[in-house]
Amino acid sequence: MTVYNFNPGPAILPTEVLRRAQEEMLDYHGTGLSILETSHRSTEYEAINASAEARFKSLLGLGDEYRVLFVQGGASLQFAMLPMNRLPRDGVADYILTGAWSEKARDEAMKFGRVQIAATTEAEGYRRVPRADEIKLSDAPVYVHLTSNNTIYGTQWHEWPETDGAPLVADMSSDIFSRPLDAGRFSLIYGGAQKNIGPAGVVFVLARTDWLAGAPANVPTVLSYQTYAQTNSLYNTPPVFAVYLLDLVLEWIANAGGLSAMGRRNEEKAAIIYDAVDGGGGYYTGHAEPASRSRMNLTFRLPSPELEKRFVAEATAAKMIGLAGHRSVGGVRASLYNAMDAEGCRALAGFMNEFARRNG
Repeated sequence: MTVYNFNPGPAILPTEVLRRAQEEMLDYHGTGLSILETSHRSTEYEAINASAEARFKSLLGLGDEYRVLFVQGGASLQFAMLPMNRLPRDGVADYILTGAWSEKARDEAMKFGRVQIAATTEAEGYRRVPRADEIKLSDAPVYVHLTSNNTIYGTQWHEWPETDGAPLVADMSSDIFSRPLDAGRFSLIYGGAQKNIGPAGVVFVLARTDWLAGAPANVPTVLSYQTYAQTNSLYNTPPVFAVYLLDLVLEWIANAGGLSAMGRRNEEKAAIIYDAVDGGGGYYTGHAEPASRSRMNLTFRLPSPELEKRFVAEATAAKMIGLAGHRSVGGVRASLYNAMDAEGCRALAGFMNEFARRNG
């Protein structure tokens, strides 16, 4: 029986990619070695590393004005690494708060310099992203930080805020490559790969080349962006297998039609589930306001916590896993990352309709 994986991360990977990795597991390209035991100094891995950066930039239509770095430590390390490299003590960074992850990013930045909250929707339970007229920037922020998609609350930016020329930075862990992206608007984008483009263990940092130098002298070598840029992310042993799988996923996205195709695919998938939420006669209640709804993480409530627990248990028994909402919000959360197909969404929508009929 097919298992539908709605986990929020580590998350579903394309079946074609997993089969390719399986085929190459014991003998990578005739070397007689698994990529898991291949030196990161080998020509084979250097080619994988270079390919992953090239595919990443190609999908975004970027050239030499940007670099892609592959780092470890999760996006959580980037919460600190970003201000460590870019926020001087006499500077100020603006943070737009839309959920728990943007709060954590703000908290780390406050350890290195001044932080201003440019906007927040915390008082409303993070049910939406801020409107343009609610964003109040500092006079001269070093950068403006946002979280593009909020996995816990199920909200997503659909239009980027204007920053009056200030560098825009984003944590895109949960929606990178899920839709077309004007990456040229950003000075730096970072995120964990384990939701849309790979397994856990590797973080991407896409940055303008002029943002990769000038870190304070006291920044540890292994935490300096410049170190990764100068060594092509090979200063120390990288997560070899994770980068290899990331490269295969990027190839899969390109072969599937690129970001425009991913955007259409993900919009169609999300509509299937939201139609079940909105068409349930009030049985289901979406957490996010419609204008801010995420196409990656769809959050909704049932009439009672007891029914929510029953829903998740019965869905799990029906081989639809990972649907429990985050502990801080409760309810149900369906994560529809790139590798989830429309068939899985239709299966979940059908289950939702039947559950409401039986328990409404």
